[in-house]
Amino acid sequence: MMTINITSVNVRYAEGAADSVQVHFSAYDDQRTINVNGYIPLTAAEYEGNESLSALEGLVRQEVSSKIKAA
Repeated sequence: MMTINITSVNVRYAEGAADSVQVHFSAYDDQRTINVNGYIPLTAAEYEGNESLSALEGLVRQEVSSKIKAA
């Protein structure tokens, strides 16, 4: 199982409203033999309703998994 830590959430604003979001993360497995870090870009609509850490971790897990499978 991978442990995912959200390290920062950067919200970019345009004309006073959220425009885009970068969710920075680090992740590792139980033995720490695999380490992954980076960020996933989200639109303001994707971020809305997913502001909690558990929701963001789920989005990161889904995105990282799909990127690995596509490689």
